Amino acid sequence: MVTELLMQWGPGGPGPGGHGGGPFWIFGVVWLVLIAALIGTVIYALLRKTRRPSATESARSILAERYARGELSGEEYRERLSELS
Repeated sequence: MVTELLMQWGPGGPGPGGHGGGPFWIFGVVWLVLIAALIGTVIYALLRKTRRPSATESARSILAERYARGELSGEEYRERLSELS
């Protein structure tokens, strides 16, 4: 009985301490890939959230707001917008 257990679960056997586990190492690789993807997604989201608009984007936004409020005519808006490009 003891010999059977040693053969089944001992070094070199198919159990947790042995080398006959089959293709289950793939699950470890899958977990590593999933964890790396999760970390990458979190970093991407944080970087995107903290990104500031450029000066040109900010100026275009202000122009659009002024045009929407009626402070600028269509011609003035297009003229100033073309100067930003």
